[in-house]
Amino acid sequence: MTVLLWLVPLALLLGLIGLGAFVWSVKSGQYEDMEGAARRALDDSDLDPKA
Repeated sequence: MTVLLWLVPLALLLGLIGLGAFVWSVKSGQYEDMEGAARRALDDSDLDPKA
């Protein structure tokens, strides 16, 4: 039962770290150009056409 005294605060801390990382990524512009990222994922211009 005493392990809960460690696990609950640890889970809250990890959740806050994840939330902070998400907020940082939104503020730094990681999700600005979603259309461009979708097009780059489908772009095959770097492939060798002879292969």
